[in-house]
Amino acid sequence: VEANGSETLLTNEYNPVKSLNPRYYSWRGPGSEFSAAFSFSTDPDEQIYGTGTQQDHMVNKKGAVIDLINFNTHIPTPMFMSSRGYGFIWNSAAEGRMEFGPLRNRFTSESTTVVDYAIVSAPQGDYDGLQRKLSAITGRAPTPPDFSLGYLHSKLRYENQTEVLLLAQNFHNRSIPVSMIVIDYQSWAHQGDWGLDPALWPNVSYMAAQVKQLTGAEMMASLWPSVEDASVNYIEMQADGYLSATRSGPGTTDSWNGTYIRNYDSTNPDARKFLWDTLRRNYYEKGIKNFWIDQADGGALGEAWENNGQQSYIQSIPYPLPDVLYHAGTQLSVGKLYPWAHQQAIEEGQRNASNTQQGSACDSLSLSRSGYIGSQRFCSMIWSGDTVANWETLSGQVANALSAAATGWGWFTVDAGGFQADPTIEWSNNIDRPQYRELYVRWLQWTTFLPFMRNHGSRNCDTKSAFTCDNEPWTYGAQNTPTIVSYINLRYQLSAYLRATFAKFSETGRMIMRPMYMDFSLSDANITAWTKVNNNFTTQQYMFGPRLLVTPVTLPNMTTWEVYLPQTSGSQEKPWTYWWTNATYAGGQVVNISAPLEHIPLFHLGSREDIMSGNIF
Repeated sequence: VEANGSETLLTNEYNPVKSLNPRYYSWRGPGSEFSAAFSFSTDPDEQIYGTGTQQDHMVNKKGAVIDLINFNTHIPTPMFMSSRGYGFIWNSAAEGRMEFGPLRNRFTSESTTVVDYAIVSAPQGDYDGLQRKLSAITGRAPTPPDFSLGYLHSKLRYENQTEVLLLAQNFHNRSIPVSMIVIDYQSWAHQGDWGLDPALWPNVSYMAAQVKQLTGAEMMASLWPSVEDASVNYIEMQADGYLSATRSGPGTTDSWNGTYIRNYDSTNPDARKFLWDTLRRNYYEKGIKNFWIDQADGGALGEAWENNGQQSYIQSIPYPLPDVLYHAGTQLSVGKLYPWAHQQAIEEGQRNASNTQQGSACDSLSLSRSGYIGSQRFCSMIWSGDTVANWETLSGQVANALSAAATGWGWFTVDAGGFQADPTIEWSNNIDRPQYRELYVRWLQWTTFLPFMRNHGSRNCDTKSAFTCDNEPWTYGAQNTPTIVSYINLRYQLSAYLRATFAKFSETGRMIMRPMYMDFSLSDANITAWTKVNNNFTTQQYMFGPRLLVTPVTLPNMTTWEVYLPQTSGSQEKPWTYWWTNATYAGGQVVNISAPLEHIPLFHLGSREDIMSGNIF
């Protein structure tokens, strides 16, 4: 309804002459479930924002066909904002598909018993208004613990307690700030033990206390959902129905390194409690209060395993098995809920242990490789998965993060430097090669201006084997260490700015990472036109909070970089100031600015003093 009382049709169920019914059902049999396909009207000029993450270099998803299947690096989610002034939620946890055509948007659920969707509206261009209404339905985020806003350090992997203590001592000796140190996978004796192997980690409480004393950092430990029959927990979980199953056979849902496993059933409340009780005894009460929910995409681990020297998948592809059985249904019918329920398990446990209510400020948190509608309501980061280390991936990660923001996930992060080597590039992920060092520095710079600054990867090197190579700030060449450390320090200098942006996100749903259309679609016609075609000026740059314009360098050997400075709204044009030189520029123009390796292109609105003090709203 417009201000003058007139009505504008934003979308409706699409029902042209001689077409499928806008509500199309097909019984799957033999039970009560059916497949459902709903169609909604659109037009060729409509732009679609959000839909989770797909690694597709797109901010505008118009024309995309997206399978609603979670797997490593892909978290498709049926929720979007439209340039026409509405937001849409397809509230089905079933696997299915989203199709954004020129005249029809179509949503399908492969197996369900109910169809539920919601539409909200706001004035055209008011994306904060849409997020406020969408998050009122899906849940508002709490505010994160202060330590999480600093530098979060990880690698695949620190193999024992001695290595972690040496790492903490190194950070202390070098006076480099660090806020979290992470223990990655295979730190357990058996999958599903959900505790550190005492042969490698003999005194967990002492280790956590020493890390805290030396660096001030908290610790995080990886947990996988997989349970093997050698685990101390297997018999009890199997007997009590806490493990996912299959319709026939032994119930095996996947394999890892030749060991068959079953995933725990996150949709079962009793299984969630069992998981947390185990984590509380083995980690939380010993000082490790943060948890990395890895491999929890649902239906399978989604990883290759080696059998007689051959890499294969238990089902030939890294996608979830559709007929895995959960407490709440099958993977096909409720599988999108699996990672959300896993996040819920950690949230419920941490809240009970700290005697705090959901929605209040977080004391600790989790990190998940996957998520779903409303994942932002938990004290849980989402990261983009196991990306490869090349320039194209870095470029795609920017657009990917902006789509995550439009989906409502304010707590988003990545693996700085990429996770694993690109097998087609000889230097990829190798810390001794200058080509990779350049890529790493550019990637690490960018993470300074993400909701969470996280360093992680499975590095290669010329002197050691993979899984043992270094990933510390001082391991990328003496000439690069000062630059890396300067960005870590800058992150801490921005702490007041970060707290203010997170507080506003928690209060109203106002996004932290802001695609250009969020702030400038009404004031700058170029932004609207370029967003429509996914031009680099709208997929490769963004606002970080209300004052910082960030444009990562995503090509090698660059010393200058083109940035588009948008026209700002209001009666008086606000100038843009280049962070590194204090030079000012008018909006509405492309500028070619100096961007040597030590400088990420960074502009700001308003005074630097206000930014550093958090006086930004």
